[in-house]
Amino acid sequence: MAGGRKPGVPKTGGRKAGTPNKATASLRSIAGRHTEEAICALLEIMKDSSAPHSARVAAANGILDRAHGKPSENQHVTLEGSVNPWKPVSELTDEELEAKLKKYGIES
Repeated sequence: MAGGRKPGVPKTGGRKAGTPNKATASLRSIAGRHTEEAICALLEIMKDSSAPHSARVAAANGILDRAHGKPSENQHVTLEGSVNPWKPVSELTDEELEAKLKKYGIES
């Protein structure tokens, strides 16, 4: 028999929502004290023309990420056919509606 909670039984134990993680709190505190030094190190690498390009780019990205946040990830999706799946049903042509019904095995 598999372990774990049965469906519908509430979770018990663990940290309450919003309670800080004590295990990482001290690490965050230590890292926080070195933030300015770390940014300065990234700036030095970024400005060092003798540093490898990959290091300079990584340093520049690190600075930009901290200043402006990481860029959102774009995803390109290609849909089969020419029917817009997000078009309201009231705006579908008769042909588009027939194609959708046929795709899902519904006879009109």
